[in-house]
Amino acid sequence: INPLHALFAAEPRHFSPYSPSSRAWLNWLYIDITAVPGFAEDSATQALATAAPIAAACAGEFVDYPAVAALKRPVLEALFRRFQVRESDDPLRLAFQEFQLAGGAALADFAVFEALHEHFTTQGMPFSWHAWPEAMRDARSADVAEFARGHADRVDFFEWLQWEADRQLAAAAARGRESGLSLGLYRDLAVGVDPHGADAWADQELIVPGVTIGAPPDPLSRAGQNWGLAPLNPVMLRRRGFAPLVAALRANMRHASILRIDHVMGLQRLYCIPAGMPATAGAYVSYPFGDVLRLVALESQRNKCAIIGEDLGTVPEGFRETMHAANALSYRVFVFERRGDVSFVPPGDYPELAAASAATHDLATLKGFWLGRDIEWRQALGAYPDEAAAATEIAERRRDRHLILEALAAEGLLPVERFGEFLADDVPAYTAELGEAIHVFLARSRSRLMLVQLEDAAGEIEQANLPGTSDSHPNWRRRLSIQLEELLDGSDMARLSARIGAERRREPPKTNSE
Repeated sequence: INPLHALFAAEPRHFSPYSPSSRAWLNWLYIDITAVPGFAEDSATQALATAAPIAAACAGEFVDYPAVAALKRPVLEALFRRFQVRESDDPLRLAFQEFQLAGGAALADFAVFEALHEHFTTQGMPFSWHAWPEAMRDARSADVAEFARGHADRVDFFEWLQWEADRQLAAAAARGRESGLSLGLYRDLAVGVDPHGADAWADQELIVPGVTIGAPPDPLSRAGQNWGLAPLNPVMLRRRGFAPLVAALRANMRHASILRIDHVMGLQRLYCIPAGMPATAGAYVSYPFGDVLRLVALESQRNKCAIIGEDLGTVPEGFRETMHAANALSYRVFVFERRGDVSFVPPGDYPELAAASAATHDLATLKGFWLGRDIEWRQALGAYPDEAAAATEIAERRRDRHLILEALAAEGLLPVERFGEFLADDVPAYTAELGEAIHVFLARSRSRLMLVQLEDAAGEIEQANLPGTSDSHPNWRRRLSIQLEELLDGSDMARLSARIGAERRREPPKTNSE
């Protein structure tokens, strides 16, 4: 599951799950309104969720987050009003009060921010809390406390949304366990928070001002990347005994059995870019890696939650070995796993402590990679410094197609005499059979986990996110070309699941050293 972090309730156009307002709380848009207590008995509330606007919101090529928010918000507000008149000893009322008590000041701060952000946004003020009246920029000011008292009902509403989201997430986890989902939910922790959001507002001394997190130039992003996220202050983090980091880990291990830490190298260092400067002008800031990693391991044990470190991109020397020693799983993506001669690593040479995947949301899908769709996007957006750089990548991709077929043939998954079907006259052709063969290849690996993207199972050509872009690519808005239920119940998925399952149950292959 991509990060479930809270975004901005008052601004649904801000929808990247990796640019959260808060990493401690949940995105209210994921609430199933039909599962909220009271919906089934309230015909007036049901009337708000009419079929026509729902159909209109679902009809577009891309997900329309503002339309979804506009549909859900009035229904949830009506259900909250219904909730408020429950008796004081009602079990749900008592459960909400327990949630508020457990959430404490952190939950209250988040809800007050949501109410303030809504208040100022409806007045036409800029998106960021930095533009609010000075007294409102300080979460501990008397003016903020007075606002919270005067808008207590609204603050309660935003706390109730968090309770309902958490209640439904717990129910989803329980249903998974009851259905035999032995691994449980697999959640995701973003590397940072939006500097204009709730976490940055509520705890400003923890955030380094004037810089944002990104990545230096690499072959996929030759100009580097600026993710626009606020880094934590390593000095303040240590001074507080790493309590904010522990809180973020616990919040995201909740109801989960696996937690992926995005850009896990951030436990050791973060690439920070001064405001107004290009990504090439950044520098690395070090964090107390040993202390942080020990805390991650401790919380993993306490919460019975395995850790997958997304260790792609520029990885410090020795980092993977240190993570391996801590029993954290590495992330191994098929297209990146190469030998010195750039041929593909065979399944038997994948590390055991790893999650093997064909792709990620930041990379081309299998079909997109095979057909060069990612290269087409970079060309269209002018991401290459010159035509020679684009030509080099096109030539490398042509080579990679042949290498993929050779890797599959070496595993007996595709006979050599059939190569021409996929590269007739060197023109690539992609089929579901080719994608299935690559997944079976990965299923044979020694890695403890093997991941399948829905986009790859559905044969999508477009990727979910194109790093380094915002409005120029429809990041996080693409729909699957097939209804999810139809995909999961289809014969193609059944066959793919059966083949993967059969391979995963086999004795793992021996490494070349064995």
